[in-house]
Amino acid sequence: MPLLVRTLTAFLMPLTVGFVVPLWLVWTDDAPRTLHVIGLLPITVGTGLLLWCVRDFHVIGRGTIGPWDPPRHLVVVGPYRWSRNPMYVGVSLVLLGWVSAFRSGELLIYALIVMFVFQVRVVGFEEPWLARTHGEQWQRYKARVPRWLSLKRTSASVVP
Repeated sequence: MPLLVRTLTAFLMPLTVGFVVPLWLVWTDDAPRTLHVIGLLPITVGTGLLLWCVRDFHVIGRGTIGPWDPPRHLVVVGPYRWSRNPMYVGVSLVLLGWVSAFRSGELLIYALIVMFVFQVRVVGFEEPWLARTHGEQWQRYKARVPRWLSLKRTSASVVP
């Protein structure tokens, strides 16, 4: 299967977690809902960040965001200069945007559960896999870039 098709298929995961499930939760609830425009800002920023990461995985990493087809090369450019997990940060921003847009406690609980699952997945699976797969390159990158977010630009983009 061509890389573009694999990339688009893998994008269904964050699309489902970040958009389908939250909107389903809102529209299956009988409570009247008002959309608060302020929530659109984190949704837009998070979506842009997610798309940027998917592109970098596709173009630079030569793989997808799907665990069945990971990048062949460690991606350390773009948003990966500020976070080792900017895709998860992007999806979290989208979820928090929905919480803000609909002022929903149910969406807040969902967002917190998803973010907890992200933490468990990153620490328990992804980081050990990256250490085994990319060895010293991963260790140097990990030493320079925080797991979740830093607004301070790092020199991680020069990691060979």
